[in-house]
Amino acid sequence: MKVLGINCSPRKGGNTEILIREVFRALEKEGIKTEFFQLGGKDVSGCIACMKCRKKEDGICHQKNEAINECIAKMLKADGIIIGSPVYHADLSADTKALIEVASYALRGSGSPLKHKVGAGVIAVRRAGAIHAFDSINHFFLINEMIIPGSSYWNIGIGREKGEVVKDEEGMNTMKVLGENMAWLLKKTAGKGKKKADEESVLSGLKSEKTDPAGVPVTKEEKNKKPKKKR
Repeated sequence: MKVLGINCSPRKGGNTEILIREVFRALEKEGIKTEFFQLGGKDVSGCIACMKCRKKEDGICHQKNEAINECIAKMLKADGIIIGSPVYHADLSADTKALIEVASYALRGSGSPLKHKVGAGVIAVRRAGAIHAFDSINHFFLINEMIIPGSSYWNIGIGREKGEVVKDEEGMNTMKVLGENMAWLLKKTAGKGKKKADEESVLSGLKSEKTDPAGVPVTKEEKNKKPKKKR
């Protein structure tokens, strides 16, 4: 079993990453494999309602969203997913919002392949807005029919400067307990629930989908289009 941790903070090595890795420590002690994915700071775009993902039912974004499509592929392969975000303006970071709105809409149009996976949100906050951001991530898990484990408190850690969150003893312990509970839930649900046909179908589409140099999926019409002769 494997858990994917997605860092939606653009600040590498910052408080959000520290919290995710603290959850990882508890998971790894329970024999659960982990994978870290840095999404924050990459070139991502929110949904523009082009509806191409719904027409094709392939579970991927057809805009210039190579990083999000890569993240979607990793989410499908994982048994559990952690989404970590800092609090910006009392809410999620823009990169987090782009991920959850694009991935959710595309994947739900391809048969809800995240169903019955385990999901947890992790929030790094300086002062206010943590519960709002935490709630927004949980909306993503719930609409995708995922299972959310609890912890000893809400999954938040307090800190502003890099590394400051480690001083929040309760916050760090919350991450430890979250990892333990996530591992327990993963073991209890292993091999149960929905078959993996939907996620395999989406992954197959991601592998076979031809893209242009910018990472934008090429449509079937474009694939079959003959190149123009040079004059």
